[in-house]
This record gives sequence, C-alpha cells and structure tokens, in this order.
Amino acid sequence: MESKAYNILMYSHDTYGLGHIRRTMAIARNLVGPEVNILIVTGSPIVGRYTMPRGIDFVRIPGMIKKTNVVYVPHSIKVDPKIAISIRTKIISATAKSFKPDLLIVDKVPTGLKGEVLPTLKWMRKHLPCSRVVLGLRDILDDAESTRADWQRKKFPEVLRDLYSEIWVYGAKSMYDPITEYAFPDDIAAKTVFTGYIPRFIPRARKARRKHKQVIVTIGGGGDGYTVLDTYLKMLETNGTVDFKTLMITGPFLSLERLDELADRARALKVQIKPFVRNMEKRMAKSDLVVSMGGYNTMCEILSLKKPALIIPRDNPRQEQLIRAKVFKEQGLCEYIRWDDVSPETMREKINALLEDPTPYTSALETFAMTGLKVMRERLLFFRENC
Repeated sequence: MESKAYNILMYSHDTYGLGHIRRTMAIARNLVGPEVNILIVTGSPIVGRYTMPRGIDFVRIPGMIKKTNVVYVPHSIKVDPKIAISIRTKIISATAKSFKPDLLIVDKVPTGLKGEVLPTLKWMRKHLPCSRVVLGLRDILDDAESTRADWQRKKFPEVLRDLYSEIWVYGAKSMYDPITEYAFPDDIAAKTVFTGYIPRFIPRARKARRKHKQVIVTIGGGGDGYTVLDTYLKMLETNGTVDFKTLMITGPFLSLERLDELADRARALKVQIKPFVRNMEKRMAKSDLVVSMGGYNTMCEILSLKKPALIIPRDNPRQEQLIRAKVFKEQGLCEYIRWDDVSPETMREKINALLEDPTPYTSALETFAMTGLKVMRERLLFFRENC
C-alpha cells in the first residue's frame, strides 16, 4: 500500500499584479516532490499562463481588484463585492475540507482578503490538529507605523497566536527586521523564521557577442508603472542616438490605450516591447542592466542573476518599495531614484553610469546569499518528520 502523499495547500489572494502568484509559484516549484502534492488557491487572472510542474495544480477563485487599501471590487463578474468574497470564502473552505492539507501556507494576510481564510483556519484547528499553518511574509510590508496600526486594528497578533504554527519571513533579519519594526509580541516573534530571500532557478545564458549592451525595463503587472515606461521613452526621445538596446515589458495589466501609445513610440525608437513574458529570468540573464520599480519578486530575480539595477520605487499607497530600495542601496545592491524625482535627465544619468561601471554593485551582488528555498525545505522536512 502506498504511503499517503504530503498535501500542501497554498493561498494567494492576488488582488492585482503579479507579485503574489509569482512568489507562490517559485515556492511551489521548489517544495513539490514525488510524495508532495501542492494545490494553489488563487484569485490571479493569469495563473493559467504559467506552466504547472507535475504535482502542482490550482483552484481559481473569482478575482478582485484593489481600488484603495480598504476597497476591493470584483475583477470580472458584476456582483456586489460582498457576494464575490462569500463565493471565494466558500471555495477556499471546500477546497481545504476535500484536500485535507498537512500544511497550509497563507500569503501575506493572516486572515486572507476581507477575512476569507478565517473559516478555513478555524476548521483546520478543530479537524486537522496535526496539520501546520504558516504565514508567508515578504521582507517588507509597509512603513512601521502604518503596519503596526493595521495589524492591531485587524487583530492579526491574536490570529497568529491562536491559529498559526509559524511565520516565514522571506527576507534577511540583518537587512530589515519586521519583528522590531512591526512590534511583534514575544510569542509571535518566537515562532518567526527568517528564510532569507527566495532565489530563482535560472540557467546561465551563454555570453553572446553583442555590439550593444542590453537594458531590460519591467514594471511587474503593469497596473501602476506607466510613469517608469513613459519617462524611459522620453529619455530616449530626447537623447538622440544611444549605444544600448532596450527590451520593455509593460505587464499584462497595463491598459490597452496606454499599451498602444507606448508601442507606437517604442517602434519609432526601435525599442522591443512586450506585454508579458513567461521566462522573465532568461530575459534578464541576457541583459546588462535592469530598470524596474523594485517589487519583491523583481528584486529576487536581480539578486539571483547578480544584475546591476536602477530602481524607481512606487511610494503610494504603500512605502514598501521605497523602503526596500533604500535598504538595498545601503547594502550596495542597487541604485534608485525616488518616484517624485524621476525625470528623463536623472534616469539617463543613472543608466549611463551603471552601464559604464557596474562593478560597485556587482561586487556586492556576487557575495549576497539567497537561502529562502533551502530554509523552507528544511522546515518542510521538520514538519514531515514531526507530524
């Protein structure tokens, strides 16, 4: 008789953008195994574009779009937001009851979007007492004051105390310590594990002979990064001939009107432009410089590929990207321009300097350790041996 497979259920609310589902997929691909099943519950509208390795599948819940930090509306279906959340809650709960996970990994929000995971957490505590429940947090959530207030208002410490086995922070304590910044109570701090940053498995591109250097410009999902793309094209439009080539990836959520406008301008400048690529890491591997907004996943790709980077971090509605850019800059891992300070002139100055001499950054990148997946595999082994 075959032994029972170890079931991992991963929840990723994915209200907008690519960050949550890309991080979830990176973790899933490295935890799956011959005796490990992984089922992802997600609201991402593009999850079906990703190749699912054997042993991984997904359940799609109705998508939601964040209008503000507190207002969410359905992505496609025309129903009241409360009805959409009710549908999502019931699907999540039914999936857990059928799948009976040995491990549940919840991404970022302890109770899920609008509390939609809370019924599942309570059911698991009662009916699956030996199963583990883990909250996965990116390195930085937001500024300390806002995060502390938000967690206290939503009573997250009580939820973590009563319903979670561990908290995994996908970052390095030496770079940014959420235990201190977000004032974790002592018992919550005691169950917090710093995994380190999550590396990407990237086949090293063969060094091709190129007449020109290559810059890749990427803004993640594309819903909020038009300013970066527009400023970059203005830089080229006002700079005459440049001695580097550009691949611009707009993201699948950029509006069609803006995509058409950028595509016309890019064509005139001989800039290659794409809305979405599955193999972002391979594209980055062939580049000499990355220009981006500095979301968690992009920074992990930059760290994994040891690529010089110019970051233009968004600072609204959250400070997360700006704080991360500052932290990485202090470690000598990237250069950045504040959102309100970016212009064709400042961008050109930084890009030229990075292409001319990237060594101050590549030196720091070469020695940066990426331990995230190793630590998570160790925790998974511990859970399986101590059921």
